[in-house]
Amino acid sequence: MSGKFLLDTSILIALFSGDTSVQVHLENADEVFISSTVLGELYFGARKSHHIKKNLAHIDEFASNITVLSCDSNTARKYGLIKNNLFEKGKPIPENDIWIAAVALQHDLIIATRDDHFTKVGKLKCEAW
Repeated sequence: MSGKFLLDTSILIALFSGDTSVQVHLENADEVFISSTVLGELYFGARKSHHIKKNLAHIDEFASNITVLSCDSNTARKYGLIKNNLFEKGKPIPENDIWIAAVALQHDLIIATRDDHFTKVGKLKCEAW
């Protein structure tokens, strides 16, 4: 369970919902990160919720205590490669998840997720939490 992990949105939603198994995984991880794409998905979800202010504050607090990895030109290169490979295989995945996968590959991180479509991305390390 140890390693350097990039947390997917599905994991953070579980964490924010009080899923103790996610907390156990986090305690055993060497380092954890999130991508700016995941942060954007969380903010979008908070704005659709019934408790907007509370959820935005929770996300703000969480984001201030974790390293957020942004996209740059190297990420964009990885994105293009991943998207092309998926296109050639005829196995698309959600657009934001391609960006998340690109960040993970760029930084040699393991994606912690509950979404199995990340397994379609070649050379991507994933763990189901």
